[in-house]
Amino acid sequence: MKLLTIDTSSTACSVAITSGGRLVAEYLLNLDRPMSGQLLKSVEMAVTDAAMTFADLDGFGVALGPGSFTGLRVGVATVKGLALAANRPVAGFSSLAMLAMNIPWADHQVCAMLDARKNEVYTAVYRCTDQPEALSAESVINPGQFLATITEATIFVGEGARRYREQITATLGALAIFPPSTCHVPRASSGALLAAAAFARGDLPSLPSLNPVYIRPSEAELAKLQRETL
Repeated sequence: MKLLTIDTSSTACSVAITSGGRLVAEYLLNLDRPMSGQLLKSVEMAVTDAAMTFADLDGFGVALGPGSFTGLRVGVATVKGLALAANRPVAGFSSLAMLAMNIPWADHQVCAMLDARKNEVYTAVYRCTDQPEALSAESVINPGQFLATITEATIFVGEGARRYREQITATLGALAIFPPSTCHVPRASSGALLAAAAFARGDLPSLPSLNPVYIRPSEAELAKLQRETL
């Protein structure tokens, strides 16, 4: 199976092409600023450099969130457009589960943590083998409140883990483990593993039902709710 997988859930932007479970091409931009505008260019380069056309692809994968509201909208909309044009199915997956899969087969549980701003993080805990097993529900929460629930050695991964590293270490001490810096960047190649598993299960939603998962309401939604309650 040939899959093109996209992630735009954070300030990083990545595209991966896999064939029969083998990584064929991957483009990754991580410049600490929104990179979703580079997405189509990265997609075109990946397909071209893999010596493929969109007609050669069997399907698409995309990170649904949580994460950057704008990035997720761009990523999901782009995949929907590509899938509609190529008449191919799409598998969506969690951006946190994708991030956790940067640390497969670890001896300890893995906490994926993205910066949600407003002194909060998007986070969930996983046991990772060839696929991630969720040990907690995805949530948007104050780091201190979340860290109070950690009682065993945990590997922290993601931009949220980097931002709150001092607080995590001060709270958990030796229970907090941090991988090398390159592991903190979400990668579409890790998401491709989740997309392939969804294809194998037949978990392929219709395009109209494929939407970003934000967890918390956007600023526009909050403003609307406030107006309605006045």
